[in-house]
Amino acid sequence: MADDRPAPLSLLGPFQGQKPPAPAWFEAAIAAAPERSRIPVEGAEIELLAWGEVGQPGLLFLHGNGAHADWWSFIAPFFAKDWRCAAISWSGMGGSDWRPAYSAQLFAAEVFAAVEAAQLDAGGVKSILVGHSFGSFPTLYCSVEHADRLRGVVMVDSSIQPPEKRWRGPPSRPDANRVYPTLEAALSRFRLAPPQGCENLYIADHIARGSLKAVEGGWTWKFDPAIWQRFSMPDLGLLLPRIACPAAMMWGERSGLMPAETVDYMVGEMPDSVLRVIVPDADHHVMVDQPLAFVAGLRGLLAGWA
Repeated sequence: MADDRPAPLSLLGPFQGQKPPAPAWFEAAIAAAPERSRIPVEGAEIELLAWGEVGQPGLLFLHGNGAHADWWSFIAPFFAKDWRCAAISWSGMGGSDWRPAYSAQLFAAEVFAAVEAAQLDAGGVKSILVGHSFGSFPTLYCSVEHADRLRGVVMVDSSIQPPEKRWRGPPSRPDANRVYPTLEAALSRFRLAPPQGCENLYIADHIARGSLKAVEGGWTWKFDPAIWQRFSMPDLGLLLPRIACPAAMMWGERSGLMPAETVDYMVGEMPDSVLRVIVPDADHHVMVDQPLAFVAGLRGLLAGWA
């Protein structure tokens, strides 16, 4: 996710608006351009990306808070040979419209509208959802309320805290995102949230550029800064025992959002059948920290479900 609050260290500032060098695998993945469209869902246009042939099993990638569908554009191509893949930008984020209010029910509607529009179920097999961070919350909701429509779900670094540490209210945000005079200035302010380092700066640059839009006076972030003030979601802890389709959780070995206490709580609440995969040498943003290890781990899970 992007955040325009003061940051102690600029990830991209040293590059002065230029793209950092990237390895061949990344360039090849980005070159596998997705089909891009926008679909209407309950009064909002939702950004949809799709890869692979219609008729293959369906895989829908769901990003985290303040992020966008292109967080998956260097991951999804690794699966597009054997899967019909798609990714959306949640309403209020990326290239999707903002809403006057946001809810689990609306996000679930966006999920299944994407499944239909991308024809993820065209092969006669139900789809699998892969949700990172905030994106795993609607994923969890769908695994409970719409389990009959899914083949399985994967929750990636999904931090659901014990009751005594549960969320107490929305964070304070400015009324509007800051406008920067140049793209270079905006890129220099990009950071990952929660704060962490990033060794793969070519990925940070890629997702930072997709997080920005040109406006009068310069460049600003795409996400709705007031989303958390107008957001409703059921108690996620109460949903964990009710997971009703095949499920797995993945998390970064170093993730500050997945300490042992949190993992133990979640594992204790979920059905015993939920699979667990730890990605070594990864923080919260697993696909940014260890993209190829993430791909390998997810491939293993999907092969087991096949």
